[in-house]
Amino acid sequence: IDAVASLDKVCECFHMPFQSGDDSVLKDMRRGYTFESYMSIIRKIRKIAGVDASICGDVIVGFPGEDDAAFQRTLDLMEEVKFDNLNTFAYSPRPNTEAANWENQVPDEVKSERLQIVQRLAAQHALERSERYVGHTVEILVEDRNPKNMEQVMGRTRQGRQVFFDGDINELRGEIVDVEILEARTWSLVGKMITA
Repeated sequence: IDAVASLDKVCECFHMPFQSGDDSVLKDMRRGYTFESYMSIIRKIRKIAGVDASICGDVIVGFPGEDDAAFQRTLDLMEEVKFDNLNTFAYSPRPNTEAANWENQVPDEVKSERLQIVQRLAAQHALERSERYVGHTVEILVEDRNPKNMEQVMGRTRQGRQVFFDGDINELRGEIVDVEILEARTWSLVGKMITA
């Protein structure tokens, strides 16, 4: 965290899988951390690396024994963090794992419903996090052509958010350019390159 905050060559993007917001589920998963210990790291990131640092994560819903209250604690954690990007999964039994044989399996329809809930909330938070860029000029590392619009290039902010804007990939690939952000989307941004 200190290195990200103090070194210009390191981008402000943290991948912090949490899997569940419930301490009992985390214990059953043998994760070795709690809701509070996870949140203390998140608070440290926000304090040292800044509130604009990107935090991405992973969550699994429907792990054996996850009841409604445990699932609500996962939603509470999501509300507190507001992830820039969240990889979401429904638990599925894996061969040769202890949890696959437990009797307290969550029904598939409940897992599916919970997955839809976390995906909607994750999309809402991602859009909120994208909206902070609108009206600002940010550094973008140009990576590639926009496959959906050959007149545009695609790059990333220092926090890892995709940005699309007009440009020639042959001139811009690998360059860092300033882009004014004009539009926020759930998982990306649209902007206009600032030319000297």
